[in-house]
Amino acid sequence: MRRHALFLLGLACLPWLHLPAEAAGESSLARGVVGAMADSGSSSRDTRRRAIDTIPLARMPAAERRLAEQAIERTTLYRRLPTASIACDPALLDFVLSKPETLVEVWRVLGISRLTLDPVAAGQWRLADGYGTVGALRLLHRERGDHGGLYVFHGRGAYDGPLAPKQLTGSCLVVVRITSDAAAANGRPRQTVQIDAFLDVDGMGLELVTRSLQPLIVHSAAANLHEISLFVSQFAAAAARNPVAVSRIADRMTRTPPADRTALVTLATGRQATATAAQGHAAEQVQAELAARWMTADQLDAMQKR
Repeated sequence: MRRHALFLLGLACLPWLHLPAEAAGESSLARGVVGAMADSGSSSRDTRRRAIDTIPLARMPAAERRLAEQAIERTTLYRRLPTASIACDPALLDFVLSKPETLVEVWRVLGISRLTLDPVAAGQWRLADGYGTVGALRLLHRERGDHGGLYVFHGRGAYDGPLAPKQLTGSCLVVVRITSDAAAANGRPRQTVQIDAFLDVDGMGLELVTRSLQPLIVHSAAANLHEISLFVSQFAAAAARNPVAVSRIADRMTRTPPADRTALVTLATGRQATATAAQGHAAEQVQAELAARWMTADQLDAMQKR
């Protein structure tokens, strides 16, 4: 699965926004997430100013603050994405935001993404999408409180492929704000996600970006946030319903350290889960359900026959 390369230059530097929508229909859970994204986002000057004012630059180390300030000063395109709602425990969402390589590894195991995300240092990753886009991602700042959290990412990427006449490069600052909401009627906690993105495409002026790229970027960003919100919600629901399935997925995450695999299972399920032979078939079914939205019928058949 892939997205358009021009989008990957900017917002895709945040890898948990790297799963495209290609499903023919919407489940009730999907419709619920869409309903939570009813607003269309904003690129207004007032919204941008308020977003900048709430970035905790004063609480960042000097080097990270300089990166964030430079990204803001050089912004070609700003966008506040529509808010999204994710039905999961706040600790699970904090974990996948702080260690996004674990979520990318889940996608690899399920066969729904070619993206790779390799840690190179604490809070730093190297990414490649398998279609000509490479980049680097850095977590500049992280805060977490009783009622939510804030994460500031900086990314830089390059695309070299058939969709562009020459190599395109760009960078972005992505500010993710999480607010914990009251639990839904079914008792599951719910997190509201708000993202402000400051994008700079090298060598392209504001007029060209606004005329040619903004519609694509705005649509792709909103669609991908919807898909990621939906996947995390489905993953958490599957873990609550069948912890064995999540344990089996974790067993196949060979690129992830054992401690992180254990943490993901524990946070997703609320307890340790060990698969048994009698539960194997049910676990495989849950894995197929998680992948179904992003795979063709032939791919699903092949997966279930493995």
